[in-house]
Amino acid sequence: MHRRAICATLAILMGGCTVGPDFHAPDPPAVAAFTKDPLPDETETASVAGGQAQRFVQGRDIPGEWWELFHSQPLNALIEQSLKTSPSLQAAQAALRVAMENIRAQQGLAFPLLTVGFGASRNQNADQVSPALASSVRLYNLYQGQLNASWTLDVFGANRRQVEALQALADGQRYQLEATYLALTANVVAAAVQEASLRAQIAAAEEVITDESDALMIMRRQNASGQIAGADVAAQEAALAQVQQVVPLLRKQLAQQRDLLTALAGRFPAEEIEETFELSALELPEELPVSLPSRLIEQRPDIRIAEENLHAASAQIGVAVANRLPNLTLSANEGTVATTLGELFQPGNAFWSVGANLAQPLFDGGTLLHRTRAAEAAYDQTASAYRVTVIGAFQNVADALHALQSDAEALKAAAASEAAAARSLNIVRRQLELGQIAYLGLLTAQQTYQQALINRLQVQASRYVDTATLFQALGGGWWNRSDVLIGEQSR
Repeated sequence: MHRRAICATLAILMGGCTVGPDFHAPDPPAVAAFTKDPLPDETETASVAGGQAQRFVQGRDIPGEWWELFHSQPLNALIEQSLKTSPSLQAAQAALRVAMENIRAQQGLAFPLLTVGFGASRNQNADQVSPALASSVRLYNLYQGQLNASWTLDVFGANRRQVEALQALADGQRYQLEATYLALTANVVAAAVQEASLRAQIAAAEEVITDESDALMIMRRQNASGQIAGADVAAQEAALAQVQQVVPLLRKQLAQQRDLLTALAGRFPAEEIEETFELSALELPEELPVSLPSRLIEQRPDIRIAEENLHAASAQIGVAVANRLPNLTLSANEGTVATTLGELFQPGNAFWSVGANLAQPLFDGGTLLHRTRAAEAAYDQTASAYRVTVIGAFQNVADALHALQSDAEALKAAAASEAAAARSLNIVRRQLELGQIAYLGLLTAQQTYQQALINRLQVQASRYVDTATLFQALGGGWWNRSDVLIGEQSR
């Protein structure tokens, strides 16, 4: 019976209990939609490339490699390069390794600590002091070998709660890695679309320059024949020069965009990427997944990071509470001592001791109490930060959905405006050739067409960016990737 009681007592001491709150993940927000108004079945269409309707598919899952829906081999290749060489992704991977090692280091504190030591000294006793040796020799050597063991029992779970907190932070770092992955891929897509848009704008500006150069030639002939004044020719020359100034600015933006894409691929500017991008080579995904609102908190890496931070803050309350409770440490040491190395392991020179120490804080000026209250306040702070993150995530999705609808309508209007401006410009040019209108009418028609063309190209690119933004806002489908580094994929 006594042996059973001792074993039971040891089991209790070794296992102990875990004080503090047990963490429970927050419930999903009680909302059934991302926007106040119901989503339409599909967006508006426009009679230009990238103007097809996009359908919203409620509850559709997101592919892990969502960028492949644009059906661009250069884009796929560049993202693959970026994922292999991006320093930001490598930094996130290293941070995860740091977090995992910190867990293992903390777990080691649950085991006994064993140390072994050996010491040698030369000693001389004073005449007025009792001799240290039985032989009364005043000058002697002393050799000592010793094995020490100590074990602080985690009776109230302080160490287990600390391990729990570190595990939560490591899980948060896993989601940070996925957030970095998602941001990198989304940034590459957005930058590629912007490059394609700039190339289209440069081509459009060069087309306008050609047309206005042709108009200038006509006006010079008319001026030579006395049909128009020299002032009209000068005005057209000024208008042409103004358009020509736009091209270098666009080329500068294109060069900077190439630098951005090169940097995202983990390269230096002199090692510019080989891939180039054109709007005509990008396909607009026609089916857009819209996750259930209740699933968003599981899909968004930033929400999962905030949740793990909340978990860690909860565990720290347990650590603070356990530090106010008794602390039990077991210790033992065994060794041997002799005046010569040859006698070190002879019988009679061994010594040993065992002991236990129980310590309970009695007075600390309120330090431990206030640390507990600080941990509770930190939990409340983290809970509020979690809610801010969730609200921001829902806002991101709503903004992306609104942009998709608005930019589809804007592209439809921009395409119609461009077509009307082009027809008007053609009519004005024929009238000018026949001498039926003054130069001012041509200048106005040219400016209207130029602006309509640029607007259409910019809105056209926005639809591609809006699509990428929606995939990013919904979490990017990391849970469907085969290389995902997170062990759990759902709660």
